[in-house]
Amino acid sequence: MSLKEKKRASGFKMWSLIWGLGLAGQICWNMENQWFNTFVYTKIAKDPSIVTGMLICSALATTFATFFFGTWADRTGKRRKFIAIGYILWGIFTIGFGLTEFISKDMYMLAAISVVVADTIMSFFGSMGNDAGFNTWTTDILTDKNRGQIGAALATQPVLGTILGTVVGGLIVGENDNYMRLFVVMGVAVIIFGIASMIFLTEADDVEPYKNGSFLKQFLSVFNFKDFIKQKELLLVSIGVMIFFIGFNVYFAYIGNYIIYYLGYTADQMGIIEAVPLVLSMILAIPASMLINRNKHHLVSVTAIILNVIGLAILAPITPDMVDTSNIFNLRIWVGIFFVGAGYITILQTTKVWSKQLFPQTSKGQFEGIWILFFVLFPMIGGSLVGEAVVKQTGETFINELSGKAEYIPNGNIYLYGIIFVVLSAVPFLMTLKEFKKRTALEK
Repeated sequence: MSLKEKKRASGFKMWSLIWGLGLAGQICWNMENQWFNTFVYTKIAKDPSIVTGMLICSALATTFATFFFGTWADRTGKRRKFIAIGYILWGIFTIGFGLTEFISKDMYMLAAISVVVADTIMSFFGSMGNDAGFNTWTTDILTDKNRGQIGAALATQPVLGTILGTVVGGLIVGENDNYMRLFVVMGVAVIIFGIASMIFLTEADDVEPYKNGSFLKQFLSVFNFKDFIKQKELLLVSIGVMIFFIGFNVYFAYIGNYIIYYLGYTADQMGIIEAVPLVLSMILAIPASMLINRNKHHLVSVTAIILNVIGLAILAPITPDMVDTSNIFNLRIWVGIFFVGAGYITILQTTKVWSKQLFPQTSKGQFEGIWILFFVLFPMIGGSLVGEAVVKQTGETFINELSGKAEYIPNGNIYLYGIIFVVLSAVPFLMTLKEFKKRTALEK
């Protein structure tokens, strides 16, 4: 095989793994973020407190695993085994999560605690494979020539994961609410890609093991935020991401239950209602990628915020009497989701590449953990607490005649409160201009 042919084969393998592992991971994350919540409402109880417990414990497990395995990966200079083992165990515990369905509803506390624990374990290994392993590997292979394309791939994968996870998930769950079938299918898919990574993934050539004293010393060193705070541009980008995704978590955790239990659609209908507008919104990843390659991160970020706010403002006033559940096409809902998706995909696309450019060369795995703090932990804790309060205080409340327990259904107020945080996120992004210009001037 000629050198040219080897490079072509290597490129094909790299992009196959980027898309295969990325999509498998995002479909599984989507299932956790969306179907786990509808599973709880359907099989356990319509109680946002359980959803909040899942989100917070999952975020804590995700963050710890990213720091722990990120440090380990930096010390070895290898990512493949973390991706492979993490994905395989992720798939196994995804299937295990579904077994909580068989706990009797009469044992409410046991069922609620089991759901939270199972989700936490699944998230721990998911983060090992996806956050500490796969995401760090994509940082390793990032260059000036491919940063826009990799950024577009990493940004569109959550949307594609949402589309595939929601549509296919809805079809698998079906009208008879067969969630166990969904967890088995998704779990097996993730296991297969974990095995594939063990066989086909190639480490980046220029990554060397980085050891800074003992493992414990190096692990704890990332919590010394003095060096992180000194990087003002990265700090401000991270704060902007945190605020935006607090708003995102206020509404996204409940969007499935909003469509099913408030508007009255079925699970399979919900999949199509979310998927089609999101597919259309992906087209914006192309111009965004071009702007990112030209370092126009600020323009993309502010545009994303505007688009997201427009979508949330369109969705907020919709009530059940404004929809016909026999017809999945509702122009207002579809347009709203289109703008929400457009904002989400473009903010994710630019901030992932933007932050990765600022990670220290020797500590990319650990700094992936810092990213998780601002992208996952703080937003999921803050957003879930705000979201629960919004649903309980301003949503629709009913008393279950059989159990006597209160049931809480989310309404359009989840979008209104989401808008507040999304708008505020523009401030730190704009504040980076001075540091951004200083850095890019030095790079010329």
